[in-house]
Amino acid sequence: MNKRLTPVIAKRGGWYVAYVREIPGVNTQGRTRKSARRNLKEALALVVQVNRELAAQRGPRANL
Repeated sequence: MNKRLTPVIAKRGGWYVAYVREIPGVNTQGRTRKSARRNLKEALALVVQVNRELAAQRGPRANL
């Protein structure tokens, strides 16, 4: 299943804040837009990895 995610990057003071609208907890910041986007990709990968690990610990029926 391919899902489309919405990255949001906004300048706040001297920083860029970034988050993924559809996934709570995927947020970060960076001094530049480029670094905020790079950090956001890393944060997303970490959240997906942890969610998969937690689902595996719960067993196959946890997703029903």
